[in-house]
Amino acid sequence: MARVKGALSTRKRRNKTLKLAKGYWGAKSKHFKMAKQAVMKSGNYAFIGRKQRKRDFRSLWITRISAQVKDYDINYSRFMYGLKKSGIVLNRKMLSELAISDKDAFEKLVETAKAAL
Repeated sequence: MARVKGALSTRKRRNKTLKLAKGYWGAKSKHFKMAKQAVMKSGNYAFIGRKQRKRDFRSLWITRISAQVKDYDINYSRFMYGLKKSGIVLNRKMLSELAISDKDAFEKLVETAKAAL
């Protein structure tokens, strides 16, 4: 029985990695061994980055809400506590959008939160 060689599957696998490494500097985009390392590292960075993006956006929303709430003589934590006590369930993303785009609605929310305290 003839021996099966894996040239085709090996070439496909290598080309897939080299395609992912396209645009990398120097030998990282040309040589398979270096490209494989670079692609693995970039995959790790991408995985970590997807987690960090969620953190960064939440931090941004909190900063925006805090900045708007200061105009009404209340701090962020008291505002969130007041909203929770008054039964208003809005996530931070929506609150920051309201703080930027609809100042009147945000002012009503602040007044509601203050009244609940």
